[in-house]
Amino acid sequence: MDIAPDRLPKTQAQAAALVRDVLPDPSAFGPGAVRRTPYESDPRRWPVLGDDCVWQQRALPKDVLATLTRSYEIPASDGKAALRLSAVVTAHRTAEQADWENAEVLEEMMRCPSQQLRSDELITSLRDIPVSLGEFGNEFAEDSLTELGSYTSAEAGGSHPYIWEQTRIGQFTLAVSAKGARGWSQAELLDRLRDPHVGMRSSLRGAIERDPSEPGGDTKGDAKNAADGGAKGAASGDAKGAADGGASGDAKGDRR
Repeated sequence: MDIAPDRLPKTQAQAAALVRDVLPDPSAFGPGAVRRTPYESDPRRWPVLGDDCVWQQRALPKDVLATLTRSYEIPASDGKAALRLSAVVTAHRTAEQADWENAEVLEEMMRCPSQQLRSDELITSLRDIPVSLGEFGNEFAEDSLTELGSYTSAEAGGSHPYIWEQTRIGQFTLAVSAKGARGWSQAELLDRLRDPHVGMRSSLRGAIERDPSEPGGDTKGDAKNAADGGAKGAASGDAKGAADGGASGDAKGDRR
């Protein structure tokens, strides 16, 4: 990746604008997807997993320039219950701080394999699959991970599959999630998350990478974009296999 320093956000306002540009519209999640209410999170707040394994909202830390979560839904139809989806983009001040966020996801899973999202929402049997740049076809991000588990709630019942997918590009982290519901298979959740995640990465790279026509620009951008989709499919396949082998899949909700 050939990131252009002059294209990176320098202020909170610049970062907030970029985050909004990168986040997908509902249509990215496929037919029938609509906005949930509330559609966007409070950009001044940040989720923190407490010692009791319960998620709480706290003030935005100083190392974060901007973060925003959008929530989506595929309404109930054809014997399937409503499916909840989300996407989140976070701009840190440095790549090292973004890398630490990715590491924290792994630490949280090991510390709390069961986590309380809200008073009536629980994810359990969490298992993370980390993939570094160059591994398993990952040529699109410094780090990528897929978290699988089981989701239950007062509304959806359960347990159902749960998926949280996160990647890091420079000082940015991008994630999508799906909270399973009656009638939805893990494979269907992975399919719904694939295109918006690829689109977010492509949008971010287009905003921060050096123009190939500039001196020293990366002329392999098109190849990266093409590989992104293929590698994502392979990564999803690995996630499916891992889940079938021991982790019950279920989508992580509005954790970020």
